[in-house]
Amino acid sequence: MKVTQISIFLENTGGRIAEATSILAEADINIRAMSLADTTDFGVLRLIVSDVDKAEKALKDQGFAVGKTNVVAVQVEDKPGGLNAILQILAAADINVEYIYAFLRDMDKAVMIFRFNNTDQALKVLNDNKVKVYKGEDIYAM
Repeated sequence: MKVTQISIFLENTGGRIAEATSILAEADINIRAMSLADTTDFGVLRLIVSDVDKAEKALKDQGFAVGKTNVVAVQVEDKPGGLNAILQILAAADINVEYIYAFLRDMDKAVMIFRFNNTDQALKVLNDNKVKVYKGEDIYAM
């Protein structure tokens, strides 16, 4: 139950994010979630999109450096302590969370995107603890 995320490596200059999103818009790709991490010289724009392969091709055709990474979409109780409950399960199993970002809501629950140091082990721990993990196709269609 992994979700494929694309990462776009961008120079840290004005308008560069708009260039990438324009390419996706022209290719009829819907951005479902995004996170931007930056340094002085460059940034990494992480995206969950409606069509990963089409987005990767459109961006690469325009000269962008694009990578694909497996992440996990997890249902989190949308209440105080909801995220902490998931993090405690992962901490007890010594699973390292590399990063997290918000996706959206699914009814009365939040959906969070997680990147782990060991995705397969994290999935086993989450499943063993009856935490809902979304399939990629379900996330791309939301």
